[in-house]
Amino acid sequence: QVQLVESGGGLVQAGGSLRLSCAASGRTFSTYAMGWFRQAPGKEREFVAAITWSGGNTYYTDSVKGRFTISRDNAKNTVHLQMNSLKAEDTAVYYCAIKRGSGRVASVREYDYWGQGTQVTVSS
Repeated sequence: QVQLVESGGGLVQAGGSLRLSCAASGRTFSTYAMGWFRQAPGKEREFVAAITWSGGNTYYTDSVKGRFTISRDNAKNTVHLQMNSLKAEDTAVYYCAIKRGSGRVASVREYDYWGQGTQVTVSS
Protein backbone atom coordinates (compact mmCIF):
# COMPACT_ATOMS: atom_id res chain seq x y z
CA GLN A 1 0.00 0.00 0.00
CA VAL A 2 0.93 3.63 -0.54
CA GLN A 3 -0.05 6.61 1.58
CA LEU A 4 -0.07 10.18 0.29
CA VAL A 5 -0.37 13.27 2.46
CA GLU A 6 -0.82 16.71 0.92
CA SER A 7 -0.02 19.99 2.65
CA GLY A 8 0.36 23.66 1.84
CA GLY A 9 -3.14 24.66 0.82
CA GLY A 10 -4.83 27.79 2.09
CA LEU A 11 -6.40 31.12 1.25
CA VAL A 12 -4.51 33.56 -0.96
CA GLN A 13 -5.35 36.68 -2.92
CA ALA A 14 -5.35 36.65 -6.70
CA GLY A 15 -1.83 37.11 -7.99
CA GLY A 16 -0.34 35.41 -4.95
CA SER A 17 1.54 32.15 -4.57
CA LEU A 18 1.24 28.86 -2.74
CA ARG A 19 3.43 25.78 -2.59
CA LEU A 20 1.79 22.41 -2.22
CA SER A 21 3.68 19.36 -1.05
CA CYS A 22 2.82 15.68 -1.16
CA ALA A 23 4.69 13.12 0.90
CA ALA A 24 4.48 9.49 -0.15
CA SER A 25 5.12 6.53 2.12
CA GLY A 26 4.77 2.79 1.92
CA ARG A 27 5.44 0.74 -1.20
CA THR A 28 6.54 3.57 -3.48
CA PHE A 29 9.34 1.75 -5.27
CA SER A 30 7.31 1.07 -8.42
CA THR A 31 6.15 4.64 -8.98
CA TYR A 32 6.17 5.75 -12.62
CA ALA A 33 4.81 9.23 -12.09
CA MET A 34 3.22 11.51 -9.52
CA GLY A 35 0.55 13.93 -10.47
CA TRP A 36 -1.52 16.80 -9.16
CA PHE A 37 -5.21 17.03 -9.92
CA ARG A 38 -7.88 19.45 -8.76
CA GLN A 39 -11.61 19.42 -8.31
CA ALA A 40 -13.78 22.50 -8.00
CA PRO A 41 -17.33 22.33 -6.62
CA GLY A 42 -19.71 20.82 -9.14
CA LYS A 43 -16.93 19.93 -11.57
CA GLU A 44 -15.04 16.79 -12.44
CA ARG A 45 -11.55 16.15 -11.17
CA GLU A 46 -9.05 17.48 -13.69
CA PHE A 47 -5.38 17.06 -14.41
CA VAL A 48 -3.02 19.86 -13.37
CA ALA A 49 0.56 18.59 -13.61
CA ALA A 50 2.65 15.44 -13.45
CA ILE A 51 6.27 14.40 -13.19
CA THR A 52 7.88 11.08 -13.99
CA TRP A 53 9.78 9.67 -11.07
CA SER A 54 12.96 8.50 -12.78
CA GLY A 55 13.43 10.92 -15.67
CA GLY A 56 11.80 13.96 -14.19
CA ASN A 57 9.76 14.72 -17.29
CA THR A 58 7.06 17.25 -16.55
CA TYR A 59 3.58 17.75 -17.97
CA TYR A 60 1.06 20.56 -17.43
CA THR A 61 -2.45 21.38 -18.41
CA ASP A 62 -2.55 24.45 -20.64
CA SER A 63 -4.25 26.71 -18.11
CA VAL A 64 -1.35 26.49 -15.64
CA LYS A 65 1.64 26.52 -17.99
CA GLY A 66 4.03 29.30 -17.08
CA ARG A 67 2.43 29.73 -13.64
CA PHE A 68 2.80 26.34 -11.93
CA THR A 69 5.92 24.25 -11.51
CA ILE A 70 6.01 20.63 -10.41
CA SER A 71 9.16 19.18 -8.87
CA ARG A 72 10.21 16.09 -6.97
CA ASP A 73 12.60 15.05 -4.23
CA ASN A 74 13.28 11.37 -4.80
CA ALA A 75 15.20 10.96 -1.56
CA LYS A 76 12.22 12.20 0.45
CA ASN A 77 9.52 10.66 -1.77
CA THR A 78 7.98 14.10 -2.03
CA VAL A 79 6.51 16.08 -4.89
CA HIS A 80 5.84 19.81 -4.84
CA LEU A 81 3.62 22.12 -6.82
CA GLN A 82 4.70 25.75 -6.84
CA MET A 83 1.73 27.87 -7.86
CA ASN A 84 2.33 31.50 -8.85
CA SER A 85 0.08 34.20 -10.27
CA LEU A 86 -2.92 32.43 -8.83
CA LYS A 87 -6.35 33.19 -10.22
CA ALA A 88 -9.82 32.78 -8.78
CA GLU A 89 -10.42 29.90 -11.21
CA ASP A 90 -7.59 27.96 -9.56
CA THR A 91 -9.80 27.55 -6.49
CA ALA A 92 -10.31 23.83 -5.88
CA VAL A 93 -9.34 20.89 -3.74
CA TYR A 94 -5.94 19.73 -4.95
CA TYR A 95 -5.05 16.04 -4.87
CA CYS A 96 -1.78 14.29 -5.44
CA ALA A 97 -1.68 10.81 -6.88
CA ILE A 98 0.70 8.03 -7.83
CA LYS A 99 0.68 6.19 -11.11
CA ARG A 100 2.50 2.89 -11.28
CA GLY A 101 2.18 2.03 -14.95
CA SER A 102 3.63 3.95 -17.85
CA GLY A 103 1.43 5.78 -20.33
CA ARG A 104 -1.05 8.61 -20.09
CA VAL A 105 -0.15 10.86 -17.15
CA ALA A 106 -3.10 13.21 -17.57
CA SER A 107 -5.87 10.68 -17.05
CA VAL A 108 -7.54 10.35 -13.64
CA ARG A 109 -8.22 6.67 -14.34
CA GLU A 110 -4.53 5.87 -14.78
CA TYR A 111 -3.62 6.66 -11.16
CA ASP A 112 -3.53 4.02 -8.48
CA TYR A 113 -3.28 5.91 -5.19
CA TRP A 114 -4.68 9.24 -4.06
CA GLY A 115 -4.23 11.61 -1.17
CA GLN A 116 -7.06 13.19 0.80
CA GLY A 117 -6.69 16.58 -0.85
CA THR A 118 -5.88 20.10 0.30
CA GLN A 119 -8.08 23.14 -0.24
CA VAL A 120 -6.78 26.06 -2.27
CA THR A 121 -8.92 29.19 -2.27
CA VAL A 122 -7.99 32.22 -4.34
CA SER A 123 -9.90 35.40 -3.57
CA SER A 124 -10.41 37.94 -6.32
